[in-house]
Amino acid sequence: MTTRRTFLKNAGGSIALASLSPAVASVAAPESTKAASDDLFKLAMAGYSFVHFNLDQALEMMKKTDVHYLCIKDFHLPLNSTPEQISAFHEKLKQSGVTGYAVGPIYMKTQQEIDNGFEYAKRVGVKLIVGVPNEELLPYVDKKVKEYDMRYAIHIHGPDIKLWPNASSVINAVKNLDPRIGLCFDMGHDARFGDDPIADLEKYAKRIFDIHLKNVTAASKEGKTCELGRGVIDIPAFVNMLRKIKYDGSCSLEYEKDMKDPLAGIAESVGYFKGVCDATRSGKRKA
Repeated sequence: MTTRRTFLKNAGGSIALASLSPAVASVAAPESTKAASDDLFKLAMAGYSFVHFNLDQALEMMKKTDVHYLCIKDFHLPLNSTPEQISAFHEKLKQSGVTGYAVGPIYMKTQQEIDNGFEYAKRVGVKLIVGVPNEELLPYVDKKVKEYDMRYAIHIHGPDIKLWPNASSVINAVKNLDPRIGLCFDMGHDARFGDDPIADLEKYAKRIFDIHLKNVTAASKEGKTCELGRGVIDIPAFVNMLRKIKYDGSCSLEYEKDMKDPLAGIAESVGYFKGVCDATRSGKRKA
């Protein structure tokens, strides 16, 4: 386990943001962003982290923690949104310095729900859908991916449900389908299933289109989401693997602890991740 104390010792002041109050973190964060800017991958927020907050509140938290990319959830932008509503949504994001890069996760149990999801993504103007389709619908997803020229990333959910519990369950199902169908790699759920998320990141790199960045308290079903630097996944080793595979997508922090009061945990996790990126890049900490 990479403990917070161990990493602080190796990374020095670059991780100091993790221990600051949210108000101070919002001032200190831009320097960390600059330090991490030469990585191919981008730090983002998974919209589900803000399930208890409206869009204005979510964007305010992103501003305070200096995160500029968002995977859009339908409770902030409904599937039946009009072009005017979508335009207003994007304008609000722009005013906060945020870009919506994908939509989802969207559960899809029928062909009609798949149709709705692809049309929604097209109207929103993104080229990536994070989806949770019933397995028997994969041939139809394959058809729609070709029709819309979009990437479709299947989200995994760990040992809690049978549908898409880990990375290999997705890869085995889509390996003979269009290469634009792949994986939203929820590293925490992969670990909770008992797999090695760092090894799986390398093994399935070509089919990983999105990452839900998180850490968990245990590599078992009982594991819970925690602050990024306090769990069982070696985050510096994970970041080193991102560089090794030349991952160029988003790492969306999905923070599911204290979901009605998440700002402090988000700020700590963002600060930790930026500190890890800085320290591992400069050779201060190797996995």
